[in-house]
Amino acid sequence: MQEDFHYYATYCAAFLAGFDHEECLDICYSAQFVDLCSRTLLLKIGAPQNAATTQLQLEMMDASTDVLGLQDITRIWASFHFLPRDLYAEKAKRTKRYMDRYRLICGPNGELLKKTVELAKGHGLQHAGIAMHVLADTWAHSNFAGTPTLVINNTDEHFYEFREAAGGEANGNASTDLDSDSEGTWVKVRFRHSPSEPDDVEKGLYSNSLFQGNEVSIMNLGHGRAGHFPDYSFAKYKYLPAWGDYHELIKDNPSDYRKAFSQMVYAMKFLKGSIDLFETERYEEEVLEKYGERIDRILRKRQINACSDWKEFGEELSGQEIPDFDVEKYQDEYIKADKGEKENTFIGRFIKGALAQKGMVTGEIFKSGNMIAGFSKTIQQGKGLLRFFNK
Repeated sequence: MQEDFHYYATYCAAFLAGFDHEECLDICYSAQFVDLCSRTLLLKIGAPQNAATTQLQLEMMDASTDVLGLQDITRIWASFHFLPRDLYAEKAKRTKRYMDRYRLICGPNGELLKKTVELAKGHGLQHAGIAMHVLADTWAHSNFAGTPTLVINNTDEHFYEFREAAGGEANGNASTDLDSDSEGTWVKVRFRHSPSEPDDVEKGLYSNSLFQGNEVSIMNLGHGRAGHFPDYSFAKYKYLPAWGDYHELIKDNPSDYRKAFSQMVYAMKFLKGSIDLFETERYEEEVLEKYGERIDRILRKRQINACSDWKEFGEELSGQEIPDFDVEKYQDEYIKADKGEKENTFIGRFIKGALAQKGMVTGEIFKSGNMIAGFSKTIQQGKGLLRFFNK
């Protein structure tokens, strides 16, 4: 997912869960900050680099893909962006090496999602925002894994998106690429490796990572082989994943993002204390009954960036202005704070939540007998928990 959902839609969900305007801003800022809290940023402000929740492209290009390097990459991407759905999933007649990768496939409503939301309970708005980022990404990044692996994450020429017929979406010369039906047309997606060129929604032309036959090439991380396309809320697509024995898989983002939004409202009601229990496969249906049509219009609109639409919706809900996201907003506060007070700053509280989430996910992967993410150990020191990851 992108800023439109992680920042503005998360604000909307937090408000509908009962948080006030300022609390919503803290939650949605933290949710979006997950996509920006890199080692480069942490180094700049003098913060612990093992709290990184993402990696910049330049950082990934320099990243090692030996055993320890892959563990470091996996700890970040599996913990925050590609939360595994089932660490104990079974698939007949596969080697352990294959199964270790297969069991990291992301998806919604897994046991780790429940642990993620419960871990954030009672630990502040920053940790709540982190949990909402992870929750949302289980829907957007479903079927991909947060570790470099060709066998799980590769895509091939058989990759099509569905263009709805309403409003002339299913039209043009692309209709000959595949059969059409009464509701629209399946159109072949064309991928290119051109990071400087924006995706062209109307032409169905999207940038992706270069094909690399090396199983653990950084180009095979997450949904890089499908570019940003899986992040777009309007995207309904089908392809032939190798892990699915090349059976056609259909991913319906508008439907999934709708569930993601209502599940965020439900989860944040739990975090706020309005409900006592968080259960998977539960959604806030009343929100969808009241606002479902408005949400669907935003989700199905063919646009790369839906920030303005979600922002408008959020400001109508609260009657308050939602400021644009500013990555530097809390950096001076952290830099200028005395050493003993840094953990009480906004970024300091975010770091505590990030370390807790990364440690929990890494520990659960390790406990399942899977060493792809390495291991972590937690010790008590002073007033807080410190987590150390193998290097």
